[in-house]
Amino acid sequence: MSDIQKSDITMSIAPLKIAALEGCMVLAKKVDRDLFELRKKRVIENQSPIEFKGYQSESYLLKCHCPRFGSGEAKGVIDESVRGDDVFIMADVCNHSLTYSVCGHLNYMSPDDHYQDLKRICAASMAAAKRVNVIMPFMYESRQHKRTGRESLDCAMGLQELTNMGVQNIITFDAHDPRVVNSIPLRGFDNYMPTYQFIKAILEVDKDLKIDNEHLMVVSPDEGAMSRAVYFSNVLGVDMGMFYKRRDYSTIVNGKNPIVAHEFLGSNVEGKDIIIVDDMISSGESMLDVAKKIKDKGARKVFICTTFGLFTDGMEKFDEFYDNGYFDYVITTNLNYRNPSLLEKRYYLEADMSRFLAIIIDTLNHDMSTGAVLSPTERIKTLMDEYNRGIIK
Repeated sequence: MSDIQKSDITMSIAPLKIAALEGCMVLAKKVDRDLFELRKKRVIENQSPIEFKGYQSESYLLKCHCPRFGSGEAKGVIDESVRGDDVFIMADVCNHSLTYSVCGHLNYMSPDDHYQDLKRICAASMAAAKRVNVIMPFMYESRQHKRTGRESLDCAMGLQELTNMGVQNIITFDAHDPRVVNSIPLRGFDNYMPTYQFIKAILEVDKDLKIDNEHLMVVSPDEGAMSRAVYFSNVLGVDMGMFYKRRDYSTIVNGKNPIVAHEFLGSNVEGKDIIIVDDMISSGESMLDVAKKIKDKGARKVFICTTFGLFTDGMEKFDEFYDNGYFDYVITTNLNYRNPSLLEKRYYLEADMSRFLAIIIDTLNHDMSTGAVLSPTERIKTLMDEYNRGIIK
């Protein structure tokens, strides 16, 4: 992936600082290293110091934390000055591994807890910082993005709350429904897709893949993921298929209407490699059912690509389906917390987003257009050309 060349000659709007919440620290440290390397290379190429002191720093991470009282209440604390800085606050609302004490009882952090901590750090930095941006890879309450009855609109309310506090830009990835941006029309809202990283991960592991209509197809597991699959198939130049979910709307199980059956709409998949694309794996029940039906129809290989691997019901079912040959690989990004046991699975591949995120932060810090970053079409075509010529190792 190439850097944004214009940023070589454009002033940064302010010194860069990354305020990473504890639940997002692993990703933030990788992004921090990539930012250091990116700017180090830029300074060397320009053969002179760029813009101002601190532009090239050993680390851009800001010292901040959210200590809790015995009652479970908390506060946001920033341990160094952010006056005049361009602050990027990173939060992973899906990290369920963190705990805190409430009156002597152990409590696991929920998305609500992470979101409150995000607001606390925003409040602690807002008065002095030149600009505050929020990086929330998994959009808080993104699955509650529309009203179908007497319901709360949690995602829209959360976005409005952040912008009312003064947050100027919100950066997210593969939003469940990007139209939620309509709730904050006067603020920046960038929704990035990991398509390039998915394709790169697949091409690096499978050297026998043939990218044409006769050998490859992209499949959407439901009508909601159609736009992702359409872009995926168009940029690869292959056919697309879709599954239609028939649900039982008379009952609710675990907050949702259970799926009765998956009906496939598309051409013959026999002998083809299939890439299934979606925004998340929650329990994984639906995705596994789609993979099984695809294999039963005679598909050769099945790649499951999903931006966020939550695996709320554990990995046992995935292990079983993999052993039975219903899929070959599961590819997720590293944008959210993943159970360490997932990383050890033979079928798991990681689509590393740290450098991509570093380029996004660097581009915004230079106040440059993110158009080239938003659309990875040219990079994907270059990647495919390198694969066809045997350059990718």
